[in-house]
Amino acid sequence: MSQDTTPAPQKKIVILGGSYGGVSTAHYILKHVVPNLPEKASYQVIIVSASSQAMCRPACPRALISDDMFQQEKLFVSIPKVFEQYPRDSFHFIHGTATELDHTNQAISITLSDRSTENIDFFALIIATGASTHSPLLGLNGDDEFLRTNWIAFRKALSTAKSIVIAGGGPTGIETAGELGEFINGRAGWFSSKLENPKVPITVVSTSKILPDLRPAIAQKAEEYLAKVGVTVMKNARIMAIEPQGAGTDSVATKATLTLENGNTLDADLYIPATGTRPNTGFIHEALLTADGRVDTNASTLRVDKAGPRVYAVGDAASYARPAVHLILSAIPVLCANIKRDLLLAAGKDESSVGEDRVFKEDTRETQMVPIGKSKGVGAAMGYQLPSFLVWLIKGRDYWLWTTGGLWSGKQWAKES
Repeated sequence: MSQDTTPAPQKKIVILGGSYGGVSTAHYILKHVVPNLPEKASYQVIIVSASSQAMCRPACPRALISDDMFQQEKLFVSIPKVFEQYPRDSFHFIHGTATELDHTNQAISITLSDRSTENIDFFALIIATGASTHSPLLGLNGDDEFLRTNWIAFRKALSTAKSIVIAGGGPTGIETAGELGEFINGRAGWFSSKLENPKVPITVVSTSKILPDLRPAIAQKAEEYLAKVGVTVMKNARIMAIEPQGAGTDSVATKATLTLENGNTLDADLYIPATGTRPNTGFIHEALLTADGRVDTNASTLRVDKAGPRVYAVGDAASYARPAVHLILSAIPVLCANIKRDLLLAAGKDESSVGEDRVFKEDTRETQMVPIGKSKGVGAAMGYQLPSFLVWLIKGRDYWLWTTGGLWSGKQWAKES
């Protein structure tokens, strides 16, 4: 009798999301997890992403102004290309969007970029789908072409705009206001506290004080820098109605009339909503989500305990920590150590030989850097206020683009940490 030599199907480690969390996790697993598993050829890492390009999303407030602001080949990087370094059968990229998670049967439904559908049975699942911005100018809400198309439309309207309103006093709103203010209006002289008669007045509408994660003195300094580039801040104000509906969201170049809570109105040639993000978790059963729509994630182990074995979450779609890139990157080694432990146990290794769970602990110290234009900025790191020059040096020069090359290529994860 001839023996059946059909190879067993590969165990699929599926990663949903192709940004900081997803790409980092894939590199780390391919470098440090799979090579240490029994029968390592029996595993395949799969990234599912709505965009085939990874991008430095924090750079959007400056990048939306012109392609000349950054080298485009550094701003956008092909995900399939950076994974060509691994054995061919060990990695697979799927250009598509997760539409339904069946965690009970360990299956995921995907709508591919060509509108066809695919179902994948997974052995392990990492949810790193991130969050969408209200404005399509400020993140990869679809693919890179969708983002570029919106940038082009915005830039065309910007050339004739006479007024700009930005909703949201968080980092993205303040950065966008600062970049647009300096680009259009220039900067007031050394001895002027504000720019008189700016070419295009820019208004930031904030429901509270701006930059709420930073101490009031730092937020006040940000307001002073904004005034020098023609930006006015309206604090404790709320936009109640937008006419026409869809201005700033469905169409980035539509003039809008904004009605405030007190009944006053603001007319804007360009309106940019920068009021936080929405987690991309619509494909997940609500039993696995927290009240704010993020995946209910064990804050110590990064497992999704309610989803069954070998399901994890990281990044802005997960509840283990506040959304911040530095907290995603500090979570990757912990996440991957626990994935490795779980895969070794599933392969039959004894509990005593695989060690304890690794534990994540969120760094809750005041840490946030906010460039305001090309030469100024405010912020703090690990609880210490930073001078404007340091904010410029670390982030304001190129909005972290100096860090992403090693991240996307996997060099940042060359050593197991």
